[in-house]
Amino acid sequence: MSRRSHSRARHEVAELNITAFMNLMVVLVPFLLITAVFSRMAILELNLPASNSTPVDEPPAVLSLEITIRRGVIEIGDRNKGLLKVVRNNADGYDLKALSNYLTVVKRRFPDKVDATLLLEPDIEYDILVQVMDTVRVVEVVQAAAVVKAELFPEISIGDAPVRVN
Repeated sequence: MSRRSHSRARHEVAELNITAFMNLMVVLVPFLLITAVFSRMAILELNLPASNSTPVDEPPAVLSLEITIRRGVIEIGDRNKGLLKVVRNNADGYDLKALSNYLTVVKRRFPDKVDATLLLEPDIEYDILVQVMDTVRVVEVVQAAAVVKAELFPEISIGDAPVRVN
């Protein structure tokens, strides 16, 4: 009889106890989910000049839209024809509504035009750049009692504004 009990003891399968690990996971997973930072990233494609690029002689386009952000004004111009409009600041700062209205008129005249160049003076704040970029890219229009975003000039290039000679 002692032989039989000894034989059974040798063939017993050891059970794996994972209770402690499961308790750890039950606590750890919600903690990591609660402390995780959920962020939404928006990506804007910009056309920046390469450091070793040389200017290419292109045939003059119908319109080479340049929007220059200076302290106190936004100048809208054509690279080939010169200054088209100056939008002065209002009491709240840059008059983005007037800029949007004028760019809507330009878009109606040149519906196939999709690119614009933003030129900034060195002391312009980043927030102003983003606001102007949003204004240049899309405009909100009312269609059938609903506000719809219409595309203006989504392909934006950024550069330094030329120095103003007073």
